[in-house]
Amino acid sequence: MQRLSYLLYVMALVLVCSCGKSGIPDKFEEVSENVRTYPDYKDITVPPNIAPLNFIIKENADEFVVAFKTEDGKSTVIVQAGKNGKVQIDEKEWQNILSSSKGKNITVSVFAAKDGTWIKYPDYRLIVAEEQIDPYVSYRLIEPGYELYRQLGLYQRNLTNFDVQTIYENNRSYEPDINHCVNCHNYQNYSAKSMLFHIRGSHGGTVFATDGRIEKMNMKNDSILSSAVYPSWHSKLPYVVFSSNMTGQVFHMLDKEKIEVLDWASDLVFYDVKKHVLRNILKTKNDFETFPCWSPDGKKVYYTCATVNALDSVPDSLHKFFVRANYRNIRYNIMSIPFDEKTQTFGKPAVEVDCASVGKSASVPRVSPDGRFLLFTLGDFGQFHIWHRSADLYMKNLENGEVFPLEQANSDNTESFHSWSSNGRWIVFASRRDDGSYTRLYISYFDKNGEDHKAFIIPQRDPLQNILLLKSYNVPEMTRDAVPYSSDDFKKVIYGSDGRAVNYESANNVE
Repeated sequence: MQRLSYLLYVMALVLVCSCGKSGIPDKFEEVSENVRTYPDYKDITVPPNIAPLNFIIKENADEFVVAFKTEDGKSTVIVQAGKNGKVQIDEKEWQNILSSSKGKNITVSVFAAKDGTWIKYPDYRLIVAEEQIDPYVSYRLIEPGYELYRQLGLYQRNLTNFDVQTIYENNRSYEPDINHCVNCHNYQNYSAKSMLFHIRGSHGGTVFATDGRIEKMNMKNDSILSSAVYPSWHSKLPYVVFSSNMTGQVFHMLDKEKIEVLDWASDLVFYDVKKHVLRNILKTKNDFETFPCWSPDGKKVYYTCATVNALDSVPDSLHKFFVRANYRNIRYNIMSIPFDEKTQTFGKPAVEVDCASVGKSASVPRVSPDGRFLLFTLGDFGQFHIWHRSADLYMKNLENGEVFPLEQANSDNTESFHSWSSNGRWIVFASRRDDGSYTRLYISYFDKNGEDHKAFIIPQRDPLQNILLLKSYNVPEMTRDAVPYSSDDFKKVIYGSDGRAVNYESANNVE
């Protein structure tokens, strides 16, 4: 007993001698090598309301100390970690230091001890922006191969902490007779009070939740190409523009790529949510229109379009075979079409970004809330860029016409499915940069000068989650508020109805 007491005394003495009252070591050797961490949160710009940036120190040591210090030196948050190097920051302390550092920097110091000797790695910065990020981001989690949807769902994450709400899951019991795909969620003007998503397969339909009411619609009609697919809400009015797509999957056998999603054909359709009226906007054989997006003022719809004139000489029965054989040569430009709110009519399409002429293809145009910038992905071909390593984020300045890549946000792997925050200062997107197989959600600051900043992965309570989760994230959408409906609310409607049929209305100006 006496010997045990003596050992405990010695251990306590060593701890006191190695670390000061603050927890920071009194004596240490400075090294020149940068500390290795996962995720990489070094020198990034972060929102002042983001959840703690927990991370793992990938160095061999017995213990670690991490200090987060404000620019004026008046506030410091100390985090200690064991051999596993897992740094998990107290949420209250983190929010306090962030709120006091708006528009300023936080210095991060990392110390490591091995065999009783402390070293200090070079400091790095966290740049705290003035502008907040929307509290919520919703997304889909799916098997990484996309060919299976035995269990997937829509979820909403609170970015200011680590809370996750299940919006809707298709099948927790893996029962094949009730299985269905869940996709293409969208919100009106960054608010979850008006939202929609699609159900494909068993119990299929398009689910609208607005004005506190949930309704399932059957969007199929003999007068449109297929069911309504990729949606975009008008910012103020009860209008949604969809693309109506006939798509298919093909799989590579010898290519380094894994899968392709091809458009066999696609058109644009307009839907009045209040009147339940659907009509074609553009209906063409050779033009594949997809991924529509309203401008913030509601006066224009942006979309991507590939023109395949060679289809004129191809019999309808061979249409799919032709597209499959020539998919690498099908490239999409970004187009726009004006909208007259008073007459509910659309004008003549115009080219916004000519990608095909330079051997490239665009996907998913998204306009900033202030109407100044058009964000999209640019790849080598096709429109489903989540499978293309070449896909990068690009921007068009709508005021001067300049088109440029987001060099700080991009990586050497896939960037796709991007969206804006409601204040236009943050971009969230899906990226395969971590391992090449799984898409993870990344955030990049886009400042008032039109410049992007280094992207960072969304933080998790356990930083290992971004490594261990065997699902891919896609279609992230930010909102100012939480989804006010429960998963059970949606399930009752989805399982309880075949869906209300839409009314089709012909349009005089449809090609």
